[in-house]
Amino acid sequence: MTLQAIIFDVDGTLAETEEEHRRAFNETFGSFGLDWHWDRRLYAELLRVTGGKERIRDYVSRHRPAEAGRVEPIVGEIHRAKTDRYVSNLAADGIALRPGVARLIREAADAGLRLAIATTTSLPNVKILLKQALGPDALGLFEVIAAGDMVEAKKPAPDVYLLALDRLGLPGQACVAIEDSYNGVMAARRAGIPTLATTSDYTRFEDLRYAMGVLSDLGEPDAPFLHLGGIGAGERCVTVEMLRRYGRSTTLSAG
Repeated sequence: MTLQAIIFDVDGTLAETEEEHRRAFNETFGSFGLDWHWDRRLYAELLRVTGGKERIRDYVSRHRPAEAGRVEPIVGEIHRAKTDRYVSNLAADGIALRPGVARLIREAADAGLRLAIATTTSLPNVKILLKQALGPDALGLFEVIAAGDMVEAKKPAPDVYLLALDRLGLPGQACVAIEDSYNGVMAARRAGIPTLATTSDYTRFEDLRYAMGVLSDLGEPDAPFLHLGGIGAGERCVTVEMLRRYGRSTTLSAG
């Protein structure tokens, strides 16, 4: 089927945002009287659970069960404050997109492909990232933004991708998803979408074999990606032409 749209994940895919999320969580906890600190090792474990509120609950259940009664009623409030902190931090400090992301987005838009986002993060987080990294008109590049607070179940459930497909009015086989994690790859696959994986700081050791290809990043003409598996061997960077070429072969499949 002819490629008509690219659907991007956000955290770890568009940019290495997870350290900014960890920072925002840690800066927020104290204002709620919580003496918590999530270091990198702990946060890597918590990232196996998608969704900020779900991550807080998982941490409490496994590490702070005695605080469950006090924390559970305010989980939503903690997460909203963390989101506000994250947005404020990115607005002040900015953030860079991962290699090849801006190039592929612009190339796809110029080629007439439709662009969408399917993420478990909150909508304000998506908006500030796009604005800071791509400029004030960035939201206009994306026809659909499906965020975690719009669906019942988060990745690896397919809900957010099914929402994106519904709003695009396209079948999964007419799209390619770009992800960075096991949960993301499985969510897209379960929605019937062929998926390309680019490893990020927190997912480089995850099982990404169910993606049609695994790359270090999307690459640039003068800074090629590292090919780790599946499609992409011999290529330098992910381009619209590359995605369309594989789309005409049986290699590009949802698995």
